[in-house]
Formats: sequence, structure tokens, C-alpha cells
Amino acid sequence: MTSTKPSVFVSGRLVTLREKQLDDARRDYEWRRDPELAAYDAARPISMSFRSFAAALSDELQSPSMYRRSFAIEVTESGLHIGNVMFYSYDPTRQEAELGITIGDRDYWSRGFGTDAVATMLLYLFRERGLERVYLHTLSWNHRAQAAFNRTGFRFVRPVHRDGYDFHLMEVHRADVLGAEA
Repeated sequence: MTSTKPSVFVSGRLVTLREKQLDDARRDYEWRRDPELAAYDAARPISMSFRSFAAALSDELQSPSMYRRSFAIEVTESGLHIGNVMFYSYDPTRQEAELGITIGDRDYWSRGFGTDAVATMLLYLFRERGLERVYLHTLSWNHRAQAAFNRTGFRFVRPVHRDGYDFHLMEVHRADVLGAEA
């Protein structure tokens, strides 16, 4: 698979968030098939063929939605694609969206890359997209993720039980991140 150089949306201290491209399909596919990573998403590993997965990614790239957008997370220093961060359930009336993140490359776990990706994504969502609130659901037992989200300004709102899983609903507001700039 070949493609043109993807557009960079925003860079943080450690990571760069760029538009997804078809060349990301192989890594994304392997991460989505991984049982441990799927457990962190309260999901089952995907079972579709790589060909079907790549076709679905191609369709998503050709017809992006204003309500859901996924970005590749690259290590700024090396350009290595280590995961993805996304917003979805975008509500333009309420000026809010839900955030999701996966650091698929375990070599980059617990080293600040996820925290930097979330902080960078929040700047993009609040400054460029004009959101007022970003929220997320994290599994109640995922204390490492909760600590990372707390470091970026997210606060616990309430427990949520959904589809047999216990989550923590967390949120952050524009003023919490941008301060006087908001």
C-alpha cells in the first residue's frame, strides 16, 4: 500500500497526531486482533480478514464523518505509528464529543505517550473544533488510564454500567484545559 504524506493536525511534546492513511491498516489490524488490547476497550478481538478490515478503513478514509474522526499517534522523534486517538459521538449543538485512545505498541506504555496524545487531542478539540466538553468512559479497573486522564484534566463524574461492564464516566471542560484562553 502506498499513499501520500499524511497531514499533521497537531503536535505535542512527545507525539504528533496526523490523519489516518491506508498504510496504517496493518498495525491497526494487529492491535484490533489482540485480546489484551480488546479487553481494555471492553470489546472482543476482531475476527474479520485483513482484506475486509483494510477495505473498511479505505471507505472511512474516503468518506470521513463529521461525527467521528480517528487520528494516528506518531512518536515525533521517529515517526513510528504507536496508536490511535479519536473523537466520536460529536454533538455540534452541545459542543461536545467522546474521546477514545489506544496505544497499541506496548513499548510505549507507561512512558507518557498516551498522556501526551490525550493532552494534544484536547488542545485540537477545544481550539480547532470549538468544543466545550470532552468526555470518555474507561473501565473501572483501568487505573493506569484513569491516572493519565486525570493528568490531562479529566475528572470522575459517575460510575456507568453498560453491556456487562463497569466504567468510570470522566469529563473535562474547555476552561479546565485552556484557562484564560477559553
